[in-house]
Amino acid sequence: PWEVLRALFLSRSLIARHTWVTVEEALIGFAIAVLVGFVIAVVIVNWRLAERALYPYVIASQAIPIIAIAPVLVVWFGFGLLPKVIVIVLITFFPVAINTVDGLRKVDIEMITLMRSLGATRWQIFWKIELPSAMPSFFSGAKIAAAISVIGAILGEWVGASEGLGYLITRS
Repeated sequence: PWEVLRALFLSRSLIARHTWVTVEEALIGFAIAVLVGFVIAVVIVNWRLAERALYPYVIASQAIPIIAIAPVLVVWFGFGLLPKVIVIVLITFFPVAINTVDGLRKVDIEMITLMRSLGATRWQIFWKIELPSAMPSFFSGAKIAAAISVIGAILGEWVGASEGLGYLITRS
């Protein structure tokens, strides 16, 4: 353990530089995944046709190992930031989307009925009842996605990168 701590101390600037690259990739991918996951969830819950069209693909996206797709993304998009962000988004949007769908479907129907009887529009029902009710589920999915985004960043760097913790691990 002392040798590991000594090596970490001696290489602190190198590790810090590569850590910052990985954190930046993870944050960008996480932000995009949260946005995409939330939008997909709202579309799936509110439009039956979209549910039948999108939901199977959302589920199937997790059946394909991302490690198998990552090299193809590097070939298509190069060694820059884009393939790594795509890998992170592919890994992290799923928990956000599924948990948000679950939260939007668990809204108290009596509250919706009350709002309709008071003359609320669909948009008002969404903003005043459905969205606040789904927030615990949304944040639960976002919490999972935040942890997975770092794993996705390192995975993307293993496949093709010139900097970052994944690159540093591979090189070491």
